[in-house]
Amino acid sequence: MNQVKPKKFLGQHFLTDLKVASDIADTVDACPDLPVLEVGPGMGVLTQYLLKKNRPFKVIEIDYESVPYLHEHFPELGDNIILGDFLKMDLNEAFGGKPFVLTGNYPYNISSQIFFRMVEHKQLIPCCTGMIQKEVAERMAAEPGSKVYGVLSVLIQAWYDVEYLFTVHENVFNPPPKVKSAVIRLTRNGKQSLGCDEALFRRIVKTVFTQRRKMLRNPMKQILPKGCPILADDVFNKRPEQLSVQDFIELTNRVSEYV
Repeated sequence: MNQVKPKKFLGQHFLTDLKVASDIADTVDACPDLPVLEVGPGMGVLTQYLLKKNRPFKVIEIDYESVPYLHEHFPELGDNIILGDFLKMDLNEAFGGKPFVLTGNYPYNISSQIFFRMVEHKQLIPCCTGMIQKEVAERMAAEPGSKVYGVLSVLIQAWYDVEYLFTVHENVFNPPPKVKSAVIRLTRNGKQSLGCDEALFRRIVKTVFTQRRKMLRNPMKQILPKGCPILADDVFNKRPEQLSVQDFIELTNRVSEYV
């Protein structure tokens, strides 16, 4: 069949540089011996190099045109081509409940959703690599005090070590995106528990960053009861971007006494 046409509504930008594709595929080597799930293979520019890793390997693709293309050009994949939406997929069924590496040239329009889902299934995904918008990669890797440090930074770094590996220019895609891209690797940091109410932790992080330029005291009034005595604590004079993951954990434990 003819080549697959990139679809804007799916956020598709097909990588055309084989060297970059090979380099992305090699990022999974840091997590050896685990099966690999590729999200959004498109026409298989990354797939061809991942197949050479000789590991259990599956791809999930939502594009109805890409699936027959992959069957035709990568017959060795057989039943390991899944037509479906990663955001709705039962990840426990990917490799029979076994942990796996997540990778891909991720669709730009849902990349953050993919990583939040990864965090929800962190016990299944000890390693995640791939390419995303440079801006999103910078937010994920940002340290406290950075202007781009935010919800994505805290919720991912609570569970994963983030490596910003390299930048990819927009001219190696069809169609070229309007932004640069970056390749990242996330590796589980070994924490099995944050040592706090994790639902409250997520609620606090998401709430305070809605007013990231305000002192914590302002957005935290949405969570704490009126006149709560801890609002006088020094930590509430800080802005959200000044708090590390550990600071947010300690804040959660303090707040949990009053909610």
